Amino acid sequence: MPRFTNFSYLAALVSFGMHALLLVLLGGASFKLTPEPAPPDEPLVLMRIPADPAPLKQPAALIPETSANTYPSQDAPKNPPASMDAPPAPTPEEWAFAAKYTNKNSKGYRHNWGQQVRSMMGTAIEGPDQGVVRFRIEIAPDGRLAKLDTLWSTSTKAEQLARRAIESMPPLPPTPTGKPLIFEKTISFTPYANDGPPSYKDDCLPDTPAFSNPFSWDGASAQTRKEQPTTPKLDPQAMEECLRQLPKDTLEAEMARDQRLMDQWGSSKTGR
Repeated sequence: MPRFTNFSYLAALVSFGMHALLLVLLGGASFKLTPEPAPPDEPLVLMRIPADPAPLKQPAALIPETSANTYPSQDAPKNPPASMDAPPAPTPEEWAFAAKYTNKNSKGYRHNWGQQVRSMMGTAIEGPDQGVVRFRIEIAPDGRLAKLDTLWSTSTKAEQLARRAIESMPPLPPTPTGKPLIFEKTISFTPYANDGPPSYKDDCLPDTPAFSNPFSWDGASAQTRKEQPTTPKLDPQAMEECLRQLPKDTLEAEMARDQRLMDQWGSSKTGR
């Protein structure tokens, strides 16, 4: 029988250790690759939610302060709708002035006619009946209504009231020129608009001609540059007659006109 040397013992020990280590590694890998089955009598639960979760606490700085007036109740009284009383009818003195004022297509007569109509329409109340209507009117030389056409209207009720007032208007004075007076007039039946008396101080100034494009071309005629129309000048006699008809403007009248404009378009009290 051959005798083993120390080297043979050492080689056998190393071989035995390597086989043992290989078995341990293979056993651990197979153990990890095979999942452990769940118990059959207990269901798989991913997350448990409490039956009555506690509410989340909000930081005190983010919670708004509330009071009794923050949320008004439905029983609280509402603001009444806005309204405006009908303006007074033109006075006999105003009609006497308008019957002789021929400047600017009988400017005073046209204003008094619209004021007379609006004064007979009654109080304007905020709501679906408020609105504006525009007419084209022809007044005969003796003051009678010759023709009335509705150009447009934003309220059927406003148009009905205006036409009813026009049909029942009192007799008017003859026109200033003794000829038919044709004009357009807007009647405002709203709680925030008022047609105040006009200003007559600039009526003797000539009208500025309307601008027209000097390079417009019809495509057929020769291309030429059109001259702009110049402002016509009144002859001395016509200017004298115009100045004679102008009413005497007073400081109180100008202040009243400025106040009407401020009331209509806003003032410093409303921040506008």
